[in-house]
Amino acid sequence: MRTIRTVLFDLDGTLLDTAPDLADALNAVLAEHHRPPRAFDEIRGVVSHGAMALIRLGFELDESHPDFQPLRLRLLALYRDNLSRKTLPFPGMGEVLDQLETLGYNWGVVTNKPGWLTEPLLKNLHLYDRAACVVSGDTLETRKPHPAPMLHACEQIGSKPEHCVYVGDAERDVEAGRNAGMHTLVALFGYFQAHDRPHDWHADGMIHAPKDLLAWLTRVNETL
Repeated sequence: MRTIRTVLFDLDGTLLDTAPDLADALNAVLAEHHRPPRAFDEIRGVVSHGAMALIRLGFELDESHPDFQPLRLRLLALYRDNLSRKTLPFPGMGEVLDQLETLGYNWGVVTNKPGWLTEPLLKNLHLYDRAACVVSGDTLETRKPHPAPMLHACEQIGSKPEHCVYVGDAERDVEAGRNAGMHTLVALFGYFQAHDRPHDWHADGMIHAPKDLLAWLTRVNETL
């Protein structure tokens, strides 16, 4: 009998390559303030940590600075208006989703991105109606690394945590999945900074490309 039946994905840096549009939004805010743009590779590494991390990077401010929140809100407004100009599923991810559905797996999204950005983005890419659940950063009062969003996803889908695997590209993703009692995988094709040590996160496995998820599922479901 198949042990893992449900695959849950983080959004930014795992399911979707959102970095190009977020980089454009940050550099647009920088240009408005007559600051030079940041290099894409520098921005890419912090995208998974959200708008606050992007403002910290771009303006070298912390949250206590009076300009911080206005800059963050401006970044989000620009991003909202250009959600999916360049964003696409990571190469091979579309085929993986097709194959998961063909094989009878259900899949969903658990992200810290707020719903007012998550839902239109997934709809723009024709993924929202395919997902068995979408849990955003403001769906509940708590967000990852708290396990509550993960458990909420299980309730929405009707799967037990032990029958799920969560795929993400940040340490909080692995922590949230493990604390919820799920299997966890690190998406090594996602967004990492030089100080990240994914091999120390105690995930159940790592995948170098989306297609590796299918091989992992086959292997695990044959041995568990």
